[in-house]
Amino acid sequence: MTLIRWNALRDVTPWHTDKDFEVMHREIDRMFNCFHSDAHDEEASKTLMPAVDIVERENDFNIKLELPGVEKKDVKITVQNNILTIKGEKKQENEKEGEDYHRVERSYGIFQRSFTLPSSVNSENIDASYDNGVLTLSVPKLEEPKPKETEVKLK
Repeated sequence: MTLIRWNALRDVTPWHTDKDFEVMHREIDRMFNCFHSDAHDEEASKTLMPAVDIVERENDFNIKLELPGVEKKDVKITVQNNILTIKGEKKQENEKEGEDYHRVERSYGIFQRSFTLPSSVNSENIDASYDNGVLTLSVPKLEEPKPKETEVKLK
């Protein structure tokens, strides 16, 4: 039995614009900078990569993203050319006078996740809900056309 190492970026869709290339470039830089603790601390507060679960069910795909601390109004969901994109921003809380921060480990900043949808889904009727920091999307599948049966009469 051959073991295959899990790669989190294996299912990430390829970039389609210069902006997507810049995001990927920043992510690669962030991964290499994590070897330098000071650079990692600064970068960690600028970039978010929300965790996602995708489950295929009989009639739809269920997608859940963890977005703790992100307000509903700061999330944008779009579908273009069968690519589902979820963008948003987790805003940093205002610092209060008299508080001295010695370490900030919570992440703040913008995020973007994109997924290529199969052609068998109805991207016009995606249902989205947001509750307790979890964004849930239901992407319905198209009904498969039933084979048309025609009776041929014998003469």
